[in-house]
Amino acid sequence: MEIVLNGAPHPLADGENLQQLITALELAGKAVAVAVNRQVVPASLWPKRILQPQDKVDVVRAIGGG
Repeated sequence: MEIVLNGAPHPLADGENLQQLITALELAGKAVAVAVNRQVVPASLWPKRILQPQDKVDVVRAIGGG
């Protein structure tokens, strides 16, 4: 199946959840905010959020600086 990740098509295995996507993007354990179809999904719910074809996923990573 295919989702839209940060505005671009992204292939994904059927039944994959949000936690698996974040892990595959090598963002696990990092400060990120994730929204699916414009609704923020708390990190505690990522394992339960099964992605569907054409879901729009936005991942924002916090980067510190000074």
